[in-house]
This record gives sequence, C-alpha cells and structure tokens, in this order.
Amino acid sequence: MIIFRKLFIKMVDLSNRLLFLFSFLLVVFSTIIIMKLDPETFTNWFEALWWVMTTVTTVGYGDYAPITMEGRVFAMVLYIVGIGLIGVVIGKVVDGLSTFRIRREEGKIMYKGKGHYIIIGWSKKANYALQEMLKTNEDIDVVIIDEQEKAPVLSEHIYFVRGYAASTETLEKANIKEAESVLIFADDSIEETQLVDGKTLLIASTVESIAPDVHTVVEVMDESHIKNFKHNQVDDFIFSHETISSLAVRSIFSRGISEVYGQLLQRKHGDDLYQIPKKPEWYTYGDAFQELLKEGATLIADGNNLGINRMLKSPIRDHAKLYVVCDKTTYDRLISKS
Repeated sequence: MIIFRKLFIKMVDLSNRLLFLFSFLLVVFSTIIIMKLDPETFTNWFEALWWVMTTVTTVGYGDYAPITMEGRVFAMVLYIVGIGLIGVVIGKVVDGLSTFRIRREEGKIMYKGKGHYIIIGWSKKANYALQEMLKTNEDIDVVIIDEQEKAPVLSEHIYFVRGYAASTETLEKANIKEAESVLIFADDSIEETQLVDGKTLLIASTVESIAPDVHTVVEVMDESHIKNFKHNQVDDFIFSHETISSLAVRSIFSRGISEVYGQLLQRKHGDDLYQIPKKPEWYTYGDAFQELLKEGATLIADGNNLGINRMLKSPIRDHAKLYVVCDKTTYDRLISKS
C-alpha cells in the first residue's frame, strides 16, 4: 500500500502533458499486451481496446474478460494502476474546467476572437446597450472591460476582462486590435463632469494609440470637451443628458413623439433604422429612393444628412452611408439582394 500511495502521489504531481501521455501509452500498450496474453478471447485490436477502456474507466460491461492465468494477472495490475491513473486524469480534467470557469468569471482569460465588440465601463447604461446589441445581432461576441471583481454578465457570446481600461495590457487582453468597435461609457461613480470626461479621454487615447483603425464610440458628459476627443481621432459621440433633455422637450410640444424615437432606437417591434450598402445601379439618390420604396423601405439619410428628399437628383457619394426605415424582414431581403 505504501508503494501504491507513493505511486499515486507522483501521478498527481505530474504535469498534465505527461499525465495524458502516460494514460495514452497505458491504453495502447495494455491493448497490445492483453492480445498477446489472451489471443483466444481478444481476436482483434478493437476487442482488446474495448476491454481496456471499460476496465480503466470502471464501467466493466463484462462482455469480454481474460480467461488465461497471465491475462487475469495482468487484469489485476490494470485494475490498480490503470484505474488509478485514469482517475487522476479525470480529476485533472474536472479541476481544469472548474479553474477555467473561475478564471473566466474573474476576467483573467484573454479573448482571442476577431470582429467582436468591446464595452468599456459597466453600468445600467452599458447593460441596456448590451441587450440592444444582442437584439440587433445575437451571434456577435461582446467583451466587457471593467474593474469589478467578477463578471456582471457571462454567456456563450459575452466575455469579461478585468482591469483598468486605460492600461495597454488590459486592452490587449480583450484583443482590441482585432475588434470591430469599442463603446466607452462615462464613469457614473465620479460626480465631477471634468473628471469623468478626463478619465474617458485617457481611455479613448489609449484605445486609439493601440488600435487606431477600430471604430470608437464615446459617451461625453460636456459637449465643450468634444474637441479634445476629436483630436484623438474618436469616431462617434453620445450625449446622454442632452439626448434625454431634447427628447423630453420635443415630447412636450409634440405629444407621442417619444414613441417614434423609441421605436427607431430600440429593436423591439415594428420598423427600425438600418444601414444598407449602395448598389452599383443606383446613380442618384432618387434611384435608390424609388427602388427601396418598392421593397417596403424608406431612404431617410446619407450619414448625418437627413435631406434626402432635397437630393433626389444628386449623384450618390462613392462612400455613402445609406440609412433606411423598414422592418427586419425587409432589411434581410435587401441585404440578401446586395
């Protein structure tokens, strides 16, 4: 027993690579040995392999069993050594999965995918944004970067990286260079507006220095700070307070307008706002407008220009960003034809 105890202790202390190698060699050589010791029972390698696997995994169907003295002696050795070794391997696998789950919850696993979206700064606003992103496309991968100890949300397509977002190491752990877009939310725990935007600016500067080609969207608390963000090549801006105030005022003078805004901003029901690619046969905005209208979609903007109805005879820009209002079915049909 002392010998076996020392043997099992050495098994546990082995590196995973050596442990799996020894397990594989044990199964292979045991298959060969039992065929040599008991050729009448085990007439081919598959029967021998089947018996070895059912033995070391303690399943023991009993459909094959050695009948020679030598085969039975070897079986007794395999019961002790083989079952012990495979038991340690299974324990290592279970322990590895448990460790991986814990490390993933703690944000210590590096994300290695591509074309993903990154949310920096977790809050209620970030949670709403995440849910809206998944409603838009449930197959995208989203990486959340925050300093809290455990992941706020985890799923098959949602990942978490713990750390300070202005740190190069943290951003690289989120594989920011291969990301599709980055959304940076203002820190709600800071009361002073200048300090909030200062922290956001520092994060945005680090993002742009590492991944200048990644599309960056930033929440800005004070509109006068925009020039600083533009200097750092930030692509788009969000003004939470201004948007809410503007919507509230418009709702006062135009009752029910908030429902229209809400439907365009959220993908819950009805028509939504979508971007579609330009077709080669569209020469003017009027060409695109008329064809889209027949398909059940209304062309309303090129980028931030909402004056499409006054541009119907004008040629479409080479790099036009066309936005339409339609339902999801119509959008899918338009994309499939492009």
